[in-house]
Amino acid sequence: MFKNSDANFFRTSDHEQIFFVKNFTKIDPAKPVLVFNYGLVCSNHHWKFQTEYFDNLGYQILIHDYRGHFQSTGAADVKKITFQQMAKDVHDLCEFLGIHKAVMLGHSMGVNVCLQLAKDYPSLVSGMVLISGTFINVKDVMFDSNLMEFITPFLNLGMEKYPGVFNKIWSSGGMNPIVREIIHTTGFNKGKVSKEFIEIYLNRVGQLGAEVFFQLFNEMTRQNITGSLEQMSMPALVMGGHKDNVIPNHVQRTLATLLPNAETYFMKDGSHVPQADYPAMVNERIDLFIKQNLNRL
Repeated sequence: MFKNSDANFFRTSDHEQIFFVKNFTKIDPAKPVLVFNYGLVCSNHHWKFQTEYFDNLGYQILIHDYRGHFQSTGAADVKKITFQQMAKDVHDLCEFLGIHKAVMLGHSMGVNVCLQLAKDYPSLVSGMVLISGTFINVKDVMFDSNLMEFITPFLNLGMEKYPGVFNKIWSSGGMNPIVREIIHTTGFNKGKVSKEFIEIYLNRVGQLGAEVFFQLFNEMTRQNITGSLEQMSMPALVMGGHKDNVIPNHVQRTLATLLPNAETYFMKDGSHVPQADYPAMVNERIDLFIKQNLNRL
């Protein structure tokens, strides 16, 4: 992942363990720090092309697993996996590592985490890169319709009544060729992202379990942050793909108009995961954004 990786655990104030990996020994205040935040039941694999690129450029990088995800603890208390708590975990981890200023990068649900950080800990967030996210109730905009408003209650009911069967189906999704094809076609640019990338993604989704998904999906419906956007004065780069079938571009464009100091960049044939579709273009644009705003980051 990094040329020089340092992996460890951070113990939170409520005694959970947050797994993290960094590529530095001691923070150099003269260099920007990039903190990556992945999406809903995703993983740092979604940032694969960015972490390698920016590591080679000499940026200081921190990646982590949210509480209740993969190598971090907290899955036993799913109700505590909230955006406010996740933002606190990231803030406290940064404080522990001596990071006082950082550029927060978020993809999809990671955008919600970044915005929560900017609201709750503005002095930490020197800049934001927000990719394919929404600040609006996800049920109202996902797939550019309110379809999820009707589907979600049935999924919740299925999990409550038949948890064993539901979780078995959920965990085996990565092995189902039909599921892989649907995700590959609707969520990614099929011509740019490999089948292996999709398989890794779905297998990791299965590892997390349905409870974590529904908890965080509900968080995306509850987060009320619109009124705070105008106070987030740090530089922001709002990015997306023109062919995003999950979160429509008009949501990202609206987000950019509500943030005081935001610019936009959209990939012509990009999907919901443009950083995997067109990594070179995305990486270069992020690098340019950071260099142009370096004196403010």
